[in-house]
Amino acid sequence: MHSHSSTVRQQATSPGHGRSGPIDRKALVQRHNVQQRKLDPRSPVSVGNGEFAFTMDLTGLQTLPAEYPVGPREEALPPGTLLGTQSNWGWHSAPGGEGYTLAGSTVRYDSPRGPVPYVDMVGDIVNDRETGTSAAESWLRANPHRLDLARIGFQLLQDGTSRPICGDELSGTSQTLDLWTGIVTSTFTIAGHQATVTTACHPHRDELGIRVESPALGDGLVIALDFPYGSEAWHNAAEWSRPDAHTTTLNGPQPAGLHPGATSWTVDRELDNAHYYVVVTGQGLVVEQSGPHQVRLRGDVLRREDVIDLSIEFISAGDGDCIPRGAAGLSRPAGKAGAGTQSGAAVAPSLGEPPLPGGAQPGSNVAAASMERWPRFWQSGGAIELAATPDHRARELERRIVLSQYLTAVNCSGSLPPQETGLVCNSWRGRFHLEMHWWHAAHFAHWNRTELLLPSLRWYSTVLETSCETARAQGFDGARWPKQVGPDGRESPSPIGTFLIWQQPHPIHLAELVYRANPSREVLDEFADIVFESAAFMAAFAHATPRGFELGPPLIPAQESYGSMRAKVTNPTFELAYWQWGLRTAAAWRERLGLEPVQAWQEVADGLVRPRVRNGIYAAMDVDPFTIRTDHPSMLCALGVLPLTDLIDEDIMRATLKDVMADWDWNTTWGWDYPVMAMTAARLGDPESAVDALLQEAGKNTVLPNGHNRQTDSLPLYLPGNGGLLAAAALMAAGWDHGPDRHAPGFPSGWTVKWEGLVPAP
Repeated sequence: MHSHSSTVRQQATSPGHGRSGPIDRKALVQRHNVQQRKLDPRSPVSVGNGEFAFTMDLTGLQTLPAEYPVGPREEALPPGTLLGTQSNWGWHSAPGGEGYTLAGSTVRYDSPRGPVPYVDMVGDIVNDRETGTSAAESWLRANPHRLDLARIGFQLLQDGTSRPICGDELSGTSQTLDLWTGIVTSTFTIAGHQATVTTACHPHRDELGIRVESPALGDGLVIALDFPYGSEAWHNAAEWSRPDAHTTTLNGPQPAGLHPGATSWTVDRELDNAHYYVVVTGQGLVVEQSGPHQVRLRGDVLRREDVIDLSIEFISAGDGDCIPRGAAGLSRPAGKAGAGTQSGAAVAPSLGEPPLPGGAQPGSNVAAASMERWPRFWQSGGAIELAATPDHRARELERRIVLSQYLTAVNCSGSLPPQETGLVCNSWRGRFHLEMHWWHAAHFAHWNRTELLLPSLRWYSTVLETSCETARAQGFDGARWPKQVGPDGRESPSPIGTFLIWQQPHPIHLAELVYRANPSREVLDEFADIVFESAAFMAAFAHATPRGFELGPPLIPAQESYGSMRAKVTNPTFELAYWQWGLRTAAAWRERLGLEPVQAWQEVADGLVRPRVRNGIYAAMDVDPFTIRTDHPSMLCALGVLPLTDLIDEDIMRATLKDVMADWDWNTTWGWDYPVMAMTAARLGDPESAVDALLQEAGKNTVLPNGHNRQTDSLPLYLPGNGGLLAAAALMAAGWDHGPDRHAPGFPSGWTVKWEGLVPAP
């Protein structure tokens, strides 16, 4: 493995393979610009920088939030909205949970080592709904929750009072997200006037640039910033019914330091122990507090009322529930102490230059910074072009690949592992799932953009100590990583999450992908502790029997269909292969660092029992009922997500893939299951099935006009599906270790595949 690394590096940076010239990346990207002329309630667009994102409707703002619903999982609750303003630092905890601990949910389960404590749940989750939970469990599952920082939308001012705009008051709507620049241009007619709105996000600061050109600005068109309280609902980040529980205070005006000639106002937001600022900057603006939690922006009628050009920056106070902004330090509103320094350092250094020189047009300056950042993003790392392929499926696959790169850069490249709905809207209250981290972020390394993976991979070091404490409490060595968490890494009570084990090798896998893209001593030194503590737990968790080393019970496989029988599940196929590959990869890290091998790691990796085979195909696990044909067909991950290991037979896996594709219950699958099938088919030499899997017509494999992978009304986007698609496409194009020696081995031979800058898979 070590000797191959320099070869990988050479391949990753070579000019290309099997083509006559470099890919015209601008043409590739812009032919998939998102263009909409009518309201699609499922498909809004976003701008963002990995730490912060803003999702908008056809007005370029959030004027029509009710038109973009997120369905509740509890019938009594109102829907949320897809039009979120979210960050990695903006969190809130409802008061009253100070005395709650996980102790009341901890249950001792019998294991081969005797009783082992697990955080379970007094209640249950039935049909995605929590039932019978204690007050402590409800609070611990819901807190901290991610905030919707503001609702920013157009309103109409009449007789000194502004009112919301209805969708039927708009006509002539047209919107384009230019992927090459990250700028959204929206046009529409309101109150008899045409309006043009440009919306952008700064690459280094959590700052929106908004420019509005319309005679309607002199006829009552204003921008309202509305601020909600935090919500403990599963699907909704905004609670509007508790105005007395938080405060919104407007301060200013004062000169804008970064924009000579402009003026700034600061909105001070306090929600219990959560505190952040919103800085509005513009020239010729009138900014006024028009309600307890509303600030209204309008043009000065004595000046150029047909244009307003402004920026709105969101800044964490950096203490309490609103944590410091990751990877970049903090900005600070003028005159505010205790909020860090005015930095503007980039979330990912390669994504843009330092901020442009200040001027009096702050919104346009944000747009100019976006126009600098995004072309560099698209010109960096990998690219795949399929346009010359006569197969009608090629253009749709290329569209999905391009849009998935944009969406994961906006939502998944920050300093925390992402929630499954990214920075668009809440799911699971904005908390993130570590078993999904690979699906959100592994592709960044395959696409030779490791700087976008590194911030979230580094997060594991912040919870390493508590994860080691969890392992010790259960009698294991190393670190046992949590499952459903907020930035503090505290586990959530669950009858499922804490019994999963397939997140355990993920940090090893992600670190190995980083090393393959950049085989350096610095990478090894930085992530050695995470890799080694992950491996130490894995070796300790496996227990010796006369058959060999076995996994569980208790456990739940990646295929969560077996949750109710967690006390007796053993030896899931994927996890067995992942344990062997992960332990051997960790051993290779020790060798690269010149360290002595750990004998236990080798003994477990070499001695793991083989997965159960029934009727010539791999079962999901080793006990009755062996395979339930719902949820993830995760046994396929054992050769697809992973390379071939000693535990897996290619012919048996080929039969297993055929069996799954014949009659699995597709309604119960998830968006990343289709890339799994594609990677398995590619590694088995069946590229036609790989393409079929990526484009299979199934509800959970729907990819909307904006590129999002829709699952259900309550899960209207699913970024693991986008990340999985990118991982599969990179493997299919660039190949894998010891794979076929032909161009784009995972694509059918009749396809014209141009690629460059990708890193082959293990």
